[in-house]
Amino acid sequence: MKKSLVAVGVIVALGVVWTGSAWYTGKQLEGRMAELIANANAELNRASPEAGLTLSYQDYHRGLFHSKMQLVVKPTAGAQSAFLKPEQSVVFAETIDHGPFPFAQLKKFNLLPSMASIRTELVNNPTTKPLFDMTKGKSFIDAQTRVGYNGSTSSDIDLLPLNYENGDDKLAFSGAQFSADVDGAGNEIAVSGEAKSGLINTVNQYGQHVQMTFNGVKTDGSTQLSDFDERVGAQKASIDKLAIAVEGKEMAVFEGISLNAKSEVQDDKKHLTGQVDYAIDALKVQNKNMGSGKLTLKVGNIDGAAMHEFSQKYNTASQKLLADPAVAQDPQAYQQKLMEVLAENFPLLLKGNPVITVAPLSWKNDKGESTFNLSLFMKDPAGVSGPASSPEAQLDRYVKSLDGKLVIPMDMATELMTQIAQLEGYNAEDAAKLAGQQIKGLAAMGQMFRVTKVEDNNITTSLQYGSGKVSLNGEQMSLGELVGMFALPGMDIAPPAAEPESPAEQPAQ
Repeated sequence: MKKSLVAVGVIVALGVVWTGSAWYTGKQLEGRMAELIANANAELNRASPEAGLTLSYQDYHRGLFHSKMQLVVKPTAGAQSAFLKPEQSVVFAETIDHGPFPFAQLKKFNLLPSMASIRTELVNNPTTKPLFDMTKGKSFIDAQTRVGYNGSTSSDIDLLPLNYENGDDKLAFSGAQFSADVDGAGNEIAVSGEAKSGLINTVNQYGQHVQMTFNGVKTDGSTQLSDFDERVGAQKASIDKLAIAVEGKEMAVFEGISLNAKSEVQDDKKHLTGQVDYAIDALKVQNKNMGSGKLTLKVGNIDGAAMHEFSQKYNTASQKLLADPAVAQDPQAYQQKLMEVLAENFPLLLKGNPVITVAPLSWKNDKGESTFNLSLFMKDPAGVSGPASSPEAQLDRYVKSLDGKLVIPMDMATELMTQIAQLEGYNAEDAAKLAGQQIKGLAAMGQMFRVTKVEDNNITTSLQYGSGKVSLNGEQMSLGELVGMFALPGMDIAPPAAEPESPAEQPAQ
């Protein structure tokens, strides 16, 4: 009897502790909500300033074990959003189970104490109604987030399948699953996820039925804020297959598309370095395998502080342009203005004397592989004094040295051009003859103009530049001579020399 009473007493005591802790963590979460929203807006502004969106919350109702509120995404005041019109909004319903042991968490047998467990669902409003129509009234987004006592969050996000048909237009989506982990300060972010398949059917401007499908989309990466308030880290993304068909005929298929990107702070703690690797395992055009390709691009010696200054100025200018309706509503004008902003602030990116390397850009088929390699050492123009009185002096303000080489195997190029000719309607024999003539003609023309050479059945060209000196395929020349080789008839390569003044007429003797 006493044991039973003790057990009941323990259960009652635990219930009292749980109830008190749940009320406390609910109140604590409410007090930190403004801070969490501010951090989210800072990250949104840093990552996508051109989005022109702001996050806020409303209708917070705190209960003993559960609280509810709504998160609202709207266009930023005074800005023209690229995603939402001024009168539109996207609203998320948030159901918060208070800690230390939220009910939603216990359902998944997660016994770790936490401040709260939050379920996020999309609210059906005029902006999101089309999505609810495609999901038969269900929320397209269903997310479960665990909030730790240190402010860190761990989210599991499900995107529901979509199925939509309206005449010739069709959309099908298998759904997707993502996970996202963010530390308490919002500095470290890790995201991973995948979507199995999708299909889009529509009619283009020529009245043709166009279909695009994808399979096996995956992403995985993590980033953290550096001392320069810029994100560094690694990101992987891949697509197993992307296909495009017109009028039921498969036109192009991309297989094995992958992107690997990474950036980090260099050992001197002042500069950043980055690398991007692109690859495609196969490109098939009308069932013909055109080959595979890859690109490795590296950038080093980016001054971290200058990069941050560039980002701030670019983001501020982007927001200012979005706030101008005359510019924001004209995509061409918007892009032009952005390019002007980029050109104006580009010298900031040269402050650390960056190095750009392409090693390699390549395309490969059954007959060989063409490669392009480039090494470009840039220079901070602020470190150069005096006027630039020649083309070499102008280039030397920005370029310390350049070294590039292109190698195209003639057999590989002939095979590629043969396939292209067959796509144009030539039979295999005629296509091979035409391709052989084209590549031989190209090689002869390149040699005639001293642009390329033929070595070991390869078309090659190499270019080096440094300190005002140019070497093209081993031939030394000035920068003016190099530019002159590519000039069209009638083009002025250099300013014309001033004509001598006519002598004054002498009086007749």
